[in-house]
Amino acid sequence: MTAVLIDGKAVAARVRATLKDEVAAFTAATGIQPGLATVLVGGDPASEVYVASKRKSSVAVGLADLHQHLPEDATQQQVEELLHRLAADPAVSGILLQLPVPAHLDAAPLIELIPFEKDVDGLTTMSVGLLAQNKPGLRPCTPSGVIELLDAYDVPIEGANVVVIGRSELVGRPVAQLLVNRNATVTITHSRTKDLAAVCRTADIIVAAVGVKGLVTADFVKSGAAVIDVGIHRGPEGLSGDVDFAPAAEVAGFITPVPGGVGPMTIAMLLGNTLRAAQLQHSLASASASASASA
Repeated sequence: MTAVLIDGKAVAARVRATLKDEVAAFTAATGIQPGLATVLVGGDPASEVYVASKRKSSVAVGLADLHQHLPEDATQQQVEELLHRLAADPAVSGILLQLPVPAHLDAAPLIELIPFEKDVDGLTTMSVGLLAQNKPGLRPCTPSGVIELLDAYDVPIEGANVVVIGRSELVGRPVAQLLVNRNATVTITHSRTKDLAAVCRTADIIVAAVGVKGLVTADFVKSGAAVIDVGIHRGPEGLSGDVDFAPAAEVAGFITPVPGGVGPMTIAMLLGNTLRAAQLQHSLASASASASASA
């Protein structure tokens, strides 16, 4: 392998260590312990594992674990009522509705009930708009993790040609916007893109987030390019990604493995968003109090 391996586990560990100090400093200065309310509806095994990991990581950096669990047959109204309560609770800094929710629930309007200042997943229309306008706000976790990895390995973003494979609302679109905000020239590709390999060969950075196992072969990669693999697939041989790793690593300059690349960054960025949410809410409350005092 000629490519430098981008170690997401190591970068995530550094992020968490820094956050632990920042959370302690914020709590000491304000008397506020940031709290993360994970909301799990039902008992999907994968979701239970993900939520347990998020809760454990939250406590480890000093956040309050405010987990909420509703039964599989919870109604839309019951979930709405819970989200309203969490939105109004000053102890709750961040709200994360674990997806997917059971099939009888409509996730989109539930997500919109989360106030933008508590939207630690960065999925509400308000959060998306703030990102599009490059205004301060909470950014989606996995796309933010991609940027953090590139920065950690000093991969130049400004002026780079970037190809994002996939246009999902969860990863493709927001990571493209984050890259544009960092002055990259970004091409978003998808199932209708003609000669995808040729388009990818123009890229200094490839972000593969399309959900097709092994789609990105060595033929897609320009010599020395950075390849970020957001995909994750389970098979008899274990976990793999959207990139055919071994051949691509012979051509790329930098590459993320699966597992151990982008995955560990998602929770790390979630924890960071929870602290940023607490800071934002404290700032808004202080501004409101000052306005009231001067009125």
